[in-house]
Amino acid sequence: MWAGSVEDVGEQLVGAFQNPGLLLGIPLALAGAVFMSFGAQYQHRGVMKVERLSGRPGASGLTMQQLRRLLTRPSWVVGSLMLGMAIICQLGALSVAPLIVVQPLGAIALVVTTLLNWRVSGHAPTRRSLTAIIACVGGIFVFVLIAAIFATERTLSQSELVTVLVILGAVTLMLLVLWLWLRRRMRALFYILAAGVVYGFVATLAKVVIKRVQAGDFEWLTLLCLIALLGATAIGAYFVQTAYSAGPPDLVIAGLTVIDPMVAVLIGLLVLGEGAAAPLWALIGFGVAGAVATWGVISLARFHPQIVSDSQELPLLRGGASDAVDRDLPG
Repeated sequence: MWAGSVEDVGEQLVGAFQNPGLLLGIPLALAGAVFMSFGAQYQHRGVMKVERLSGRPGASGLTMQQLRRLLTRPSWVVGSLMLGMAIICQLGALSVAPLIVVQPLGAIALVVTTLLNWRVSGHAPTRRSLTAIIACVGGIFVFVLIAAIFATERTLSQSELVTVLVILGAVTLMLLVLWLWLRRRMRALFYILAAGVVYGFVATLAKVVIKRVQAGDFEWLTLLCLIALLGATAIGAYFVQTAYSAGPPDLVIAGLTVIDPMVAVLIGLLVLGEGAAAPLWALIGFGVAGAVATWGVISLARFHPQIVSDSQELPLLRGGASDAVDRDLPG
């Protein structure tokens, strides 16, 4: 019985990766992850420079003047262009592959960003931070593996789509109220979690809009989804830029690449019905893998070497190589 079950799963796995949509969607998602890594590093540098030039920390929220100055920083503009390429790759992947396969693959960005930040900042990963990163990537990898076997797609009904929009509105309002009330005490983890939650809805709406346009179904509800998508993208982007001010780029990417897909997958499972064919053990696997990845983000927020160093007010040690890279990045 057990041997038969393993054989069935093996056949499903082979069949899943013979799907032309997955064969195109997964490479596009991986390319988007690489663009995201470099974009995050350049944007973080731009935010840091604007902070220094303005003489005002942005951890409690970037001001309009600081946001305008970002547009004049070459590093931030380059980072934005790279993130634009990441979005194009992700939208391309979403157009051919299921949401709960595409979104979690962004975790690869965490590995690339960690290596970049190490070289630029001089903060080598510690054993604890590496354990956290492995938990993030490992948890998401297992998530993707299960999703690739059982993920299915179906057309979203109007009532389900309205439900998604209502939930997005309620969640966004709650996050904005929390930010206005507690912004002076907010840490990087709040901004990362907030951006991840909002971007999870953005991915879902992007998938919906793409499918409706492909089906020639562009009416008032599709337009409303597009407006909600653009609004949520702007709010999420603000939270991300503020997170760069409050924490290192690989911590920001860690949160986004875990929280974003977790939210998107929950929507995919509970609302879109993409996991309707998944057996009980697969649902348990989703839960365990998600818990491991989330633990990794929280641990990285506690034990990231750059955060620990800053909290202890230690001087930043830089090697010659990292200095050279830092000088090579545009200002």
